[in-house]
Amino acid sequence: MIHIFLANGFEDIEALTPLDVLRRAGLDVKLVSIDSELEVKSSHGVSVLADATLNSIDLSDSEAMIIPGGMPGASNLRDNLMLRKALQIQNAAGRLICAICAGPIVLSAAGVLKARKATCYPGFEEQLPEAVHSTALVEEDGNIITGRGPGAAMDFAFAILQRFVSCDVVKKMRQGMILE
Repeated sequence: MIHIFLANGFEDIEALTPLDVLRRAGLDVKLVSIDSELEVKSSHGVSVLADATLNSIDLSDSEAMIIPGGMPGASNLRDNLMLRKALQIQNAAGRLICAICAGPIVLSAAGVLKARKATCYPGFEEQLPEAVHSTALVEEDGNIITGRGPGAAMDFAFAILQRFVSCDVVKKMRQGMILE
């Protein structure tokens, strides 16, 4: 199971692009609201209905945890102690953790970026004091994948997908989506 965490103020493209790409590949992905309500509003006022709330699910089988950016969504995610603890457990198990744009501030608050290469939206670097900063569109360091911003959403999604399917499947999907 792959989990994408949503808080009010999330960036639409950074949450929904990975959801779309991963589900197209047949992977089991759940949108998870960190609040008690399933309905979550994006930073652009788009309402999205999550599949579950953070309080209602067991994350012990999470194969990947994905944190979109957007403000104040990333701050709302960062301030959720339950999510930060789940990220620490995920990291200790060596399972995949992904964040894009402002999302890496959540990883930093959870303490999982120490001495790890990470990219983020320009201007958020100072909120990742323990990370090794990168300006790549997508940066991978072990079980951590980070993306720079909205324009990197498709590359970010495919970097995640490559961890779950063969190169042939990735190539066919990229061709089918007119990316190659």
